[in-house]
Amino acid sequence: METIKIKYFSQEIEKLTYIGGKSDWIDLRAAEEVTLKAGEFRLIPLGVAMELPKGYEAHVLPRSSTFKNFGILQVNSMGLIDESYCGDNDQWYFPALAMRDTVIHVNDRICQFRIMEHQPELVFEETERLSGKDRGGFGSTGRK
Repeated sequence: METIKIKYFSQEIEKLTYIGGKSDWIDLRAAEEVTLKAGEFRLIPLGVAMELPKGYEAHVLPRSSTFKNFGILQVNSMGLIDESYCGDNDQWYFPALAMRDTVIHVNDRICQFRIMEHQPELVFEETERLSGKDRGGFGSTGRK
């Protein structure tokens, strides 16, 4: 079991909890009320800073209901926070683009994260042929 030191910037949001057996993603919440008009961008504070374990990074993504409930997109598609982002003022944010007028309230669950070990060092070996089955060269469908 890994331990993560966490600092809260808001006492209004629920404390983070790991719910075993359901999902290994942990919900993050808006730490302030945010009103956005369609087309506006805003960094939404998540009210936390963390000291991740050495050799780990956090992957931050929207929840499956974020667009339906709030009409916002995460503009960097996926946030990546490495263990060096661990200072006392390194609050986490959600970069949001509003596709419609919306209000996000304090404590609304807007994204989620999980931690992953860093990728090991890789070496690339050039070859003329690969040994796998040819699937058509375009994603998993083979359709262009």
